[in-house]
Amino acid sequence: MPDYKVDSVADVFAGLKAHDYLPDEGLATAIFLAMELQRPLLLEGEAGVGKTEVAKTLAKWTGGRLIRLQGYEGLDASQAVYEWDYSRQLLHLRAAEVSGGAADRAALEDELYTERFLVKRPLLQAISHDDEVPPVLLIDEVDRTDDEFEAFLLEVLSDYSISVPELGTFTAKHPPFVIITSNRTRDVHDALKRRALYHWVEHPGFAREVEIIGRRTTSVSPKLAKLVAGAVEQFRRMGLYKPPGVAESIDWAQALARLGSEDLDPAVVDASLGTVLKYREDQQRIRDFGIQSVIDAARSRAS
Repeated sequence: MPDYKVDSVADVFAGLKAHDYLPDEGLATAIFLAMELQRPLLLEGEAGVGKTEVAKTLAKWTGGRLIRLQGYEGLDASQAVYEWDYSRQLLHLRAAEVSGGAADRAALEDELYTERFLVKRPLLQAISHDDEVPPVLLIDEVDRTDDEFEAFLLEVLSDYSISVPELGTFTAKHPPFVIITSNRTRDVHDALKRRALYHWVEHPGFAREVEIIGRRTTSVSPKLAKLVAGAVEQFRRMGLYKPPGVAESIDWAQALARLGSEDLDPAVVDASLGTVLKYREDQQRIRDFGIQSVIDAARSRAS
């Protein structure tokens, strides 16, 4: 039996926090409603704010399987829903012919289109599951897919069913928890937004980021966690091409700790910028602005 309970937003907050994900009240509320109403949850926001991590943590908390479908241009049904294992079907035919079973050709062909030869891809896995706890279906970066796939996805999520012409229709007895993410490289169609609940995920504030760094690292001191969070906060205010996400904050804090830093030293910060800023232009902008100025602002924020 499931060992989690969801009676309130507080339960969601506590459940995710127990697995080191710290949602704000808006995100915890959106997750609670998605679970209660059995509706997909569309999470939009800049890359690195923790959208994908929501699904991963939800799976850890509920104990459900995490089933991930990565969006990309050209994604179609054979990658997302199902395909037939043609090589195994061919081997089955040859084995039947060798054993003298080719006489009843029609019956043999019928055998080829059974679940034995069906390769279930993420969407069909999530719909046809027989798990005690519903799986968490993560449809990651849906904005990278094309219009045709998005229309198909809307159809699947309308009634949580998928038709396989040779076998019939698979319908979910217990719908999966569905998390859809988008970095907003293009607008997701209004029809999908109407089907799903929606939440815009912001970068965490200073205090929450300090706590996240503390929870996700083992060798980073509270002082260094505050300084890193303060510096990253400054980076995000500077209009960079790619502002650092939470993952970069954690990586940078760990890198500084491994370099033996308990404070932000200009030389060490300069040498380790590639850990937190992944574009040369962004690194140069920080250097032009003044690394010492960033450090001073971080120290002021951390005090």
